[in-house]
Amino acid sequence: MLSISHRGQAMPASPIRKLVPYAEAAKKRGIKVYHLNIGQPDIETPKMVLDAVRNSKFKVLEYSHSAGNESYRRKLVGYYESVGIHVNYTEIIVTTGGSEAIQFGLMACLDAGDEVIIPEPFYANYNGFAVAAGVKVVPITSTIRNGFALPAMEEFEKKITPRTKAIMICNPNNPTGYLYSNEEMQQLKDIILKHNLFLFSDEAYREFCYEGKQISAMHLEGVDEHVIIMDTISKRYSACGGRIGAFITKNKTVLDAVMKFAQARLSPPSFAQIAGEAAIDLPANYFDTAKAEYTLRRDLIVKRLNAMEGVFCPNPGGAFYAMAELPIDDADIFCQWLLESFSFEGQTVMLAPATGFYGTPGLGKKEVRLAYVLNLNDINKAMDCLEKALIAYKNK
Repeated sequence: MLSISHRGQAMPASPIRKLVPYAEAAKKRGIKVYHLNIGQPDIETPKMVLDAVRNSKFKVLEYSHSAGNESYRRKLVGYYESVGIHVNYTEIIVTTGGSEAIQFGLMACLDAGDEVIIPEPFYANYNGFAVAAGVKVVPITSTIRNGFALPAMEEFEKKITPRTKAIMICNPNNPTGYLYSNEEMQQLKDIILKHNLFLFSDEAYREFCYEGKQISAMHLEGVDEHVIIMDTISKRYSACGGRIGAFITKNKTVLDAVMKFAQARLSPPSFAQIAGEAAIDLPANYFDTAKAEYTLRRDLIVKRLNAMEGVFCPNPGGAFYAMAELPIDDADIFCQWLLESFSFEGQTVMLAPATGFYGTPGLGKKEVRLAYVLNLNDINKAMDCLEKALIAYKNK
């Protein structure tokens, strides 16, 4: 009998999407499902971005440069300059989403069997990218009770081995919404210099900071050769389907290696680069409205969650996710039960079990991630469902 590869067997299922069949079945039964499981913004993609694609005129849809259109990369230089990141266009490689940027970084900087330390809980697909690259993820645990603050330097020291090659962070964080402080970023700088490591920084949610300012890894001084930024237009401009990201570093050796991977996959999507280029021309205050709306949503969902008996939710400083500890024993079972067996006034809510965001087995069993990407009215209705569900689950 034919068998699949060990890599295929080891590839983890997405905790964000694995419950989709149950949600689809609930909808077929006539149940309305409030999707808080996935970070798909409901804020409209800017019209001028879509118009740039609609109005583009060319006779042949050609390959772009493997590094991305030069016109787009040059405009990205201006965007990054506006957030205090000083690069030139040759230090940017346009990727097929932020996902490809992460994959390129792992494959170019680490060999099979090498290790990357990642504070957990972390974006679940880091596990998948690591499996594809043959890399071992070494989790270092942050906890919900202190808001998922970065573990102490001493805890990192315990995790570092001769095979450790990098530390990866997401700032602001998915799934926790945690925003790393300047002191924490300086701590990471000290660690990577001391142990000669790469620092991979996923900065997909840069614009969405509510309790402070984002400190980019490229704001750190004296670590140009160590720092790699992975970025994307997906959340920034509500353009998840565009699949356009960026790999950014001043390390020429890394850039040369990544370019070979980029050439092997030929080129990033042409239409989406047109969209990304147009997005940079949005007015400077474009993010103000979206950020204000997400702040209202965050405040509402955190207030509603913490008002429920036995629920604890720290206040996230950025992104558009909240992690909550619920009075349950198994989040995977509970989240499936919400879709299979529960409804309140013909409605239910879809959450992401937190177990898939941890690398350490057994952690996150009582936690869920909620993406506050719905309007205030729908968030209230979703929280009504969750509150009723927790009571019913306790009594069942």
